[in-house]
Amino acid sequence: MRLGADDLADMPLRAADLPPPFHGFSALRERTLDNETMARHGFPGSDAERFRRAGRIDGYMREFAAPAHSLEEMDGGADFMAATVAHLFETPDDVRRWMRDVFVKDFEDNVGVELRRGQKLVGVETLAPSGFFDDAAALKALHRDGDRLISVTIVDFRIGRILGVAFVGSLGDAARLEEASELAMELEKRIVSVALS
Repeated sequence: MRLGADDLADMPLRAADLPPPFHGFSALRERTLDNETMARHGFPGSDAERFRRAGRIDGYMREFAAPAHSLEEMDGGADFMAATVAHLFETPDDVRRWMRDVFVKDFEDNVGVELRRGQKLVGVETLAPSGFFDDAAALKALHRDGDRLISVTIVDFRIGRILGVAFVGSLGDAARLEEASELAMELEKRIVSVALS
């Protein structure tokens, strides 16, 4: 299975691939996630060289929004966003290390930190995903945005040199491990299909 950065754009789910909890969600944005972009949108102090040293080569993301309602009109606990990402690494071991030493650690180290646009990370809870072919990790990150709480549940999993990521954004303090895992399992199938084609 020889994979390169050119394969990444075919891996994240498209609207038609989304599982039932996200039917009706529409495309919001998609983009390449090179190390410079990751650093720009990452935690304060992130830099592209650190990601390169961790073995990360490139990535691609596709993001979806709930049917058109303003956040103010949505109930607490409602899911307003879902996304999937495929990242390519130098080796499978780099993927495993990333999940613990970068993904989980960076969230835990930044609790209490002011992020962009006045948003603050106020809590992190590690979760235990199951049912994946190989290694997987998950967490719920709780953010305060003004007077509103927003939760993001994230599932990371490994397939060889690919790190698959699925995340769900919800209003309020709400873990969405089941929904994020369902999204991630569809992504896992898609990555395998692309890798074998």
